[in-house]
Amino acid sequence: MLRLGETERIEIAGGIAWRPLRRPLGVTAFGANAYTADAGEEVIEEHDETGAGAGGHEEMYVVMSGRAQFTIDGEEIDADAGTFVFIPERSARRHAVASEDGTAILAIGGPAGAALPVSPWEYWMAAEPAYQAGDYERAIEIASEGLEDYPDHGHLHYQLACYHALAGHMDEALQHLRRAYEIEPKTREWAAGDSDVDSVRDLV
Repeated sequence: MLRLGETERIEIAGGIAWRPLRRPLGVTAFGANAYTADAGEEVIEEHDETGAGAGGHEEMYVVMSGRAQFTIDGEEIDADAGTFVFIPERSARRHAVASEDGTAILAIGGPAGAALPVSPWEYWMAAEPAYQAGDYERAIEIASEGLEDYPDHGHLHYQLACYHALAGHMDEALQHLRRAYEIEPKTREWAAGDSDVDSVRDLV
């Protein structure tokens, strides 16, 4: 654990206050650093991700406190606390100036695609709004994307069995439910009290 106020303050690029996070925390999956500034001060130096010192990263900036005026390839973005600014293009020029005292920005970056695949849970959680709305076809569409990276994930197959059963696709529901049982035996316990699979539970 590391608090922002406990980080080392290193002045770079003509006075920008860099607060290293990745190195002291030992993060190896992505780049992560913070920057702080008061009103009128440069908080993110102008740069792109194609230079000699750049990592060629996609970058996301999170305004943790204060406010900053970002300029991305000439486009102005007024970002208050809680704003996420994502820049996928490596060649995009980016720069930010603090608009308020006590501005702090978290910068997260990594090569495009390096962090994939995403965790399996993200697929069925992304399908949750469609499921809650009764749009089971859409829930199936979203959750099925996860099978490309996780073809043998029991929980994912179980969720798809639920969506297919609710959508009236009995054959597909049975196929996913059987696969879930094979991969993850505890899904049998889930199914025992889950009304989503009432239509197929006794057919497995």
